[in-house]
Amino acid sequence: MLHARASTPFVRLASTTSIDKFKVVVVGGGSGGLAVANQIYNRFKRAGKSLNPGDIAVLDAAEYHYYQPGWTLAGAGLRPKSDFQQPLASLFPSYISHIPENVATFSPTTSSVTTSSGTKVGYESLVVAAGLKINWNAIAGLSQALADHKSGVSSIYSYDTCDKVWGDISNLQSGNAIFTQPAGVIKCAGAPQKIMWMAWDHYQKTGRGYDIKVDFVTGMPSMFSVKKYSDALNALRIERGIGADFQHNLVSIDAGGRRATFKKPDGTTVDREYAILHVTPPMGPLDFIKASPIADATGWVDVDTSTLRHVKYGNVFSLGDCSSLPTSKTAAAITSQAPVVTENLFSLMTVGSLSNARYDGYTSCPLLTGYGELMLAEFKYGLEPKESFAKYLGDQTARRRLFYHFKKDLFPWAYWNRMIKGTWFGPSGPFRPHFD
Repeated sequence: MLHARASTPFVRLASTTSIDKFKVVVVGGGSGGLAVANQIYNRFKRAGKSLNPGDIAVLDAAEYHYYQPGWTLAGAGLRPKSDFQQPLASLFPSYISHIPENVATFSPTTSSVTTSSGTKVGYESLVVAAGLKINWNAIAGLSQALADHKSGVSSIYSYDTCDKVWGDISNLQSGNAIFTQPAGVIKCAGAPQKIMWMAWDHYQKTGRGYDIKVDFVTGMPSMFSVKKYSDALNALRIERGIGADFQHNLVSIDAGGRRATFKKPDGTTVDREYAILHVTPPMGPLDFIKASPIADATGWVDVDTSTLRHVKYGNVFSLGDCSSLPTSKTAAAITSQAPVVTENLFSLMTVGSLSNARYDGYTSCPLLTGYGELMLAEFKYGLEPKESFAKYLGDQTARRRLFYHFKKDLFPWAYWNRMIKGTWFGPSGPFRPHFD
């Protein structure tokens, strides 16, 4: 039997095989996994149908849990990175079982998963919230450059390297500062330029603006996917004298020569010299999900865009970065997805059918544009703006200090104290949404 923090029932199937059987199994102890596990437990309790301690199990072998949006704050010198790390095992309440193993395979036809140790874990309902894969090795020379503290190459997309970002930014006195973004799906698609804006502002405030040239080199065709925000960001870029190359993908780094090579749409390449280079690596689905029967053709968990239920296996749900949902992969998106998964899973397990809970694609990107200012992008499916504060404060392309403190102070507090405990619901804050 697997070791778990709460005692759990199991059924002996044969002399050499055992299976732990849970009401709900959650794959992944990240933002989505912790939030939805706690929300599911709370939902049953609120209905007077409390689950037994250990009826919900979360599988994840990670030693630490991270508040990843905080890595931008660390990279900008605003907070120590240690503020954004806690031991994963310490975050589970006594009524949720933590199984410190990773899932290796899925068997949705038998309602079970198999862990990396070969143990089968059965479930009545499954929620997959395993995140995505960062492909560090997809850029030649990147891993070696990140390991070299003198290379000038850094990334906010890793706890191990996010503090190197601030070291590189703050120590630079002159030269070219290049910030990259790959084409395709990444987590928090605004983050590559957030750190660029913060670097630019730091150089202005420290009298180095004339000596340092800041450039944004992106594989995407525009500054941002939502035209309203993209237009505002591009106008700001031009106003601030920041250079840009669009549809340029970083493919290799020569750290010794301080040279980065980018590929253009026609297949040709161009080399750029840099003093510092901030890299956002390509990302994609995790291998164990991509190879599984629950994945779509591109490797993401194949779920209905509204109900978040698997399109083929009725007792399987997914949310967050590993899902096929066609919206930006952010923690903010998870805050709106988790209540929908929770309500539909609860309804399925209690009355045998889904509830009326539907997800509209809501996501948010708090775009830091400098110290003391932030543009709060909020939108839903179809890249249509869905702004929470425009009614009270006006157009959210306006950069505001209030939004800056949301990102710097409120959101980290809400994450550790409310979201991963299942009591933070995105645009509605601490108030659980009601689905008619």
